[in-house]
Amino acid sequence: MCERVIGPADMKILGIETSCDETAVGIVEDGRRLRSNVIASQTALHSVHGGVVPEVASRQHIKDIVPAVEQALADSGSNLQDVDAVAVTHGPGLAGALITGLNTAKAIAFGLNVPLIGVNHLEGHIYASWLSHANPEEDPGFPLACLVASGGHTDLLLMEGHGRYELVGRTRDDAAGEAFDKAARILGLSFPGGPEIQRVSQGAKGLQRLPRAWMKDTLDFSFSGLKTATLHLAQEQGVYPPGSGGHNPDELADLVREIASAFQESVVEVISTKLLHMAEKYHARGLILGGGVTANARLRQEIARISPLPVIIPPPVLCTDNGAMIAACAYFQYKRGHRSGLELDIDPGLPLG
Repeated sequence: MCERVIGPADMKILGIETSCDETAVGIVEDGRRLRSNVIASQTALHSVHGGVVPEVASRQHIKDIVPAVEQALADSGSNLQDVDAVAVTHGPGLAGALITGLNTAKAIAFGLNVPLIGVNHLEGHIYASWLSHANPEEDPGFPLACLVASGGHTDLLLMEGHGRYELVGRTRDDAAGEAFDKAARILGLSFPGGPEIQRVSQGAKGLQRLPRAWMKDTLDFSFSGLKTATLHLAQEQGVYPPGSGGHNPDELADLVREIASAFQESVVEVISTKLLHMAEKYHARGLILGGGVTANARLRQEIARISPLPVIIPPPVLCTDNGAMIAACAYFQYKRGHRSGLELDIDPGLPLG
């Protein structure tokens, strides 16, 4: 069967993202015009466990994927026959979760006789900026210093052009998002940890300080030591284990607020400083932020404050996992001649750069 031939002009791509615990489908036209963005969150399912349970996530993706596709089409005012290509995350991520999205994308592409385009989840986060900014390749232009902080990744990537990346920094242990989740658990906060720590940190007086792991002479990160320091501070203050300090509710809330703020400030200072050092070292013309951690208001504020370069940060809904970013990324892959056959498989450890 011959694949339907489509030109890049007015191209409508359906993007599917199921790398972790969101069943997400978006429709994007010409790589920049967002037509719909549907996200079925599983947070309530996993919060009782304090983290994502892969088997639970996989089963819920199966339940949510078809309704999400149907809703994305309805929200965009389209029907399935209007779709010109199907894009899908095939890695990195949880194997069972990835399989659901990939098999759905293959079925739709085969049924419509349109191209299938496999997308790296991390690259997708970079292209969320193409949905929130006119055209980053022209304003501010390449090269771009990219921070991708998503799931198990905290990466610094130099983007020299479409599809051209150099990985110049990454975490050597816990990723920032993982550290947020673990710190939240220590402080008795719910999952996911990032939004909870941001919430309780508001109004902190800065009475506590936690160490910064600078790892001199490298752009790499390390957050495991910060996690341990947070645990020790929580133990010293009688915050952990729960009930060990005999504090009344107001006293406990104040202690949690100060420790959460100290943790957040440590992460924010290290990430923002290293991102700016990377941009200077590689003569970047602008900064791009993507991934769930970059939805953190304090991190966004600090990078915008200290950067002498233009900073492109998508709105929070496009920082977290979504199908629209996958569709946007796929458009530029399609323009470069990239296609994926139906033999495309998942790659849970797929690298970028």
